[in-house]
Amino acid sequence: MSLGAGLDWMGRPSSDMAMQSHSFFLLCLMWAIMMIAMMLPTLVPALQSYSDLIKSANGTPGGWLGFVVGYMVVWSFVAIAFAAMQTGFFYLGWVDMLGISGISMFSAGLLLLVGVYQFTRIKEYCQDICLSPMNYFLANWAPGISGGIMMGMGIGVYCVVCCWGFMALGFVGGVMSLLWMGLATFIMIIEKLPQVGGVIRKPLGGMLILAGFSLAIYNALYLGG
Repeated sequence: MSLGAGLDWMGRPSSDMAMQSHSFFLLCLMWAIMMIAMMLPTLVPALQSYSDLIKSANGTPGGWLGFVVGYMVVWSFVAIAFAAMQTGFFYLGWVDMLGISGISMFSAGLLLLVGVYQFTRIKEYCQDICLSPMNYFLANWAPGISGGIMMGMGIGVYCVVCCWGFMALGFVGGVMSLLWMGLATFIMIIEKLPQVGGVIRKPLGGMLILAGFSLAIYNALYLGG
């Protein structure tokens, strides 16, 4: 989508080139590649846990690979959903072809929504599974490649429920911004570190809520609502 396009300071291609190259298929492909690239680093703790089971239980290299495949399958389907959302938002006039929100109140609403979600029980529950993947394996263990695929899809679903908000925030700063989406990736990696993940969840939520309210107030005071 960005072949031959110049990049701005946030790593986004020019909107003209994106307009020329846009199609729903390419949008799905872009989201799938981006999601896999962003989410695989966050899978490292789970992959390490499975590797430990290869040594101590009946885990196999094929099962390890199947786990990765299952995880990627889930996020590939989520990519289609996000591509559909981006297309819908575009036709509503809420985002441009680069997925950047042009409506301040839409951006503020997303920030508030994701910020509040950080305080919910479902976010906490799914994050706990991501923080302790060994517990998931012990409760859902299935051997072989097919077992690995099923477990990868299972933990992938929990990961989607945990991390969808930071993906959605791409519409605030631009889903094709390397800087913005790189920051989202960094935050999701930190959230899955056992030492700090649970500690930063609510502070992150508070920061997002504050940012959402600030943007909404700025919009009301200076942009006429």
